[in-house]
Amino acid sequence: MPAELQPDPTAIGNVSTPPFAVPPDLSTLFATRAKRLRTYAAVSPLKPYLDFVAGLVEVQGAIVPALPPVELPDAEAIERARSFEMPPLDRSNFTLDDTLDATLDALFDAAAGVAMPAEAGEALTRVRAADGAERAQMVRDVLAHSMPVETLAEHVYVAASLQVHFARLAAGLDPKKLVPVGDGVCPACGGPPVASLIVEWPNAHGNRFCACSLCSTLWNYVRIRCCSCGSTKGIGYQEIEGSPGTVKAETCDECRTYVKVMYQNKDVTIEPVADDIGTLALDLMMREGPYRRAAFNPFLLGY
Repeated sequence: MPAELQPDPTAIGNVSTPPFAVPPDLSTLFATRAKRLRTYAAVSPLKPYLDFVAGLVEVQGAIVPALPPVELPDAEAIERARSFEMPPLDRSNFTLDDTLDATLDALFDAAAGVAMPAEAGEALTRVRAADGAERAQMVRDVLAHSMPVETLAEHVYVAASLQVHFARLAAGLDPKKLVPVGDGVCPACGGPPVASLIVEWPNAHGNRFCACSLCSTLWNYVRIRCCSCGSTKGIGYQEIEGSPGTVKAETCDECRTYVKVMYQNKDVTIEPVADDIGTLALDLMMREGPYRRAAFNPFLLGY
């Protein structure tokens, strides 16, 4: 049963000056995510799938060192995006370049060594056989969140490749030059959040950061405010009764959506992408209510 909670206006973070944006650390990003997925797999009825995703995430990290350099927007383009309050990595006009093509090849090849369900293996075979035009279309579909239902499994591998590519791009940006670009929008790439985190850092005490589902940039976002539409009215919290209280669904009565909020200040091992998958039971509970999921996670396509 869901446990209904009300906002606590006093718990909005201690006085501190948090950074607006925190870029992904490629040296730890995927290893930390995979380790957390393995932790969930050890105690979950979804163990086969969680182990598969953990293996795929380990592949994401393993291919990074040998990939060709990414090409960042030039200084003029970055400044222009900043002045117009736009993300410097323009996903709407993104095209398949040589580096992303190499990333797709590397991930597809390395993923062949991951233990996976038969259906996932068949999807990998199909996506490896796709021609250039088909690849480019799948990239566009993932970035637009408009994947055909019949090919969701194939798109998971493309999405995993895009996570690597955009994390590398985001890691090369100067976070001090990023600015807010809208509610529920990553200031680096324009992607939606996978979840938000309440953190306890030396310069961020109880502050909240949204976590980008694509490039893994974190950006500071006020608490008790909808991560989707920005409303501060009708914000509520739901969790599975008897759960440890470290992951809750933050609901909004204005747009009727929810995004998970994760209390990393209570459990430092929380990783937004991994914990979003590991708490799928919360999403299944929320399906029974009036709120729709606003977050995006490529590893939950079809759920």
